[in-house]
Amino acid sequence: MKNEQRQTIPYDITPELALQELKEGNFRFMNNLRKNRDLLQQVNETKDGQWPFAAILSCMDSRTSAELIFDQGLGDIFSVRIAGNIISEGILGSLEYATAVAGSKLILVLGHTNCGAIKGACDHVKMGNLTSLIERILPAVAQETTFTENRNSKNAPFVDAVAELNVKNGVKEILEKSEVIRNLVEQEKVSIAAAVYNVSTGKVNFLETEIIEMAVPFNDGSEAA
Repeated sequence: MKNEQRQTIPYDITPELALQELKEGNFRFMNNLRKNRDLLQQVNETKDGQWPFAAILSCMDSRTSAELIFDQGLGDIFSVRIAGNIISEGILGSLEYATAVAGSKLILVLGHTNCGAIKGACDHVKMGNLTSLIERILPAVAQETTFTENRNSKNAPFVDAVAELNVKNGVKEILEKSEVIRNLVEQEKVSIAAAVYNVSTGKVNFLETEIIEMAVPFNDGSEAA
């Protein structure tokens, strides 16, 4: 792809097409149909700038590289990674840059199964700076009420249920805490979605229906909770 073609990506692609591209990319990844890319050519094409169509917030887990599981090349996506795919001020600033400045059309919050950070939260681990990170996941642990026994890291279904809730909470937190992103979503210039990656199968499960229900107007505190 020529450099001048790449420059049109953020302006030509819609949020819906951006999401579809990620779905198709994961299909290629799962079926070993990855696109044949000249990465050195892409280095040259992007040397003067970048035009990623999506920003993906995912866990730092070594098995969850967004570029690989969505079959994307250099300069195609922003990849924001932190243990437990939690939301912080720095994460919000990064996502605001991706959408409001660089023109990305989609934000995807991506969790995954068998997540170490989620397991730590389920076990209420306390260790140095990890403690404050784990605390950001604890609301999802409390919200998971279908499991009344074995609410710990040894219960894989419980861990994965918490991971899904944590992803949904992340989407809600982005919309609540970032006026910049919320305005872009309300204007339909940007979409925000959530998904969970299965580390056993390579499949990404998109949680679109649930997210639509969560995209509620921002509560600025003027109304009682």
